[in-house]
Amino acid sequence: MKLNIKRFNKEKNPQNEISNFEVSNENLLKALYEIKTKMDNSLTFRCGCKSGVCGSCAVRVNGVEKLACKTTINENDLIEAIKNSRIIKDLVVDVSHETSLIERTKSYIEETQEYNISQKDIKNIDLQSNCILCNSCYSSCPVYDVNKAFLGPFALTRALRYINDKKTPHRANIIDSIQSNGIWDCTLCSACTMVCPQNIDPKADIMQLQNISVQNGYTNPNTQTMDFGMDFGMDFNDDFGGFGGFNPNGF
Repeated sequence: MKLNIKRFNKEKNPQNEISNFEVSNENLLKALYEIKTKMDNSLTFRCGCKSGVCGSCAVRVNGVEKLACKTTINENDLIEAIKNSRIIKDLVVDVSHETSLIERTKSYIEETQEYNISQKDIKNIDLQSNCILCNSCYSSCPVYDVNKAFLGPFALTRALRYINDKKTPHRANIIDSIQSNGIWDCTLCSACTMVCPQNIDPKADIMQLQNISVQNGYTNPNTQTMDFGMDFGMDFNDDFGGFGGFNPNGF
């Protein structure tokens, strides 16, 4: 089976090239190992658990974000590094900036206290807790593509997880931290939702965060300055022949 891999090496000229390999394994991660051990040991990729838990093997297959360990390849598939992160070499990217965005949302428990936790409390945060930080959502996000200050999908999903956590004493700090370059900048396009290997819905999480923010006195800054600059040259308080109000028929 023919597999095409888009590679990057800053020490070469040109730095980008597409290498073609014939592989026997149908699983993408096994195919990458086959190439590295039998054909080209310079091929660089990242992996950890090999079972879809660590998220480190995320790549793009024909332009769509996938976990290599969970992907079955087809003839002539094109494998690339995920987008919107600096490529270190081949399929390995630097994810330090994306990880730092979690710190900006203050999504952690600042103080340790004793709480009685019910199964309902656990269920409220269970789905969001399953995020494996694979960066597929950031790779697919059109807002993060043009604005690296945008907090982005998994940082905002993590924010919701801690806002809903009964053990979090300072929810107001998290809510305040996600207002700028955060929940109101998302276009709600669902690109992140479609590529999440854990079936998390960051779009729905962000919409929940918007509702929580409004309940806590915040407003969408994008709707505060909607002035379309239109002047129809009429006074809507005109009498209109004694009948009063606006006459839609123009007489």
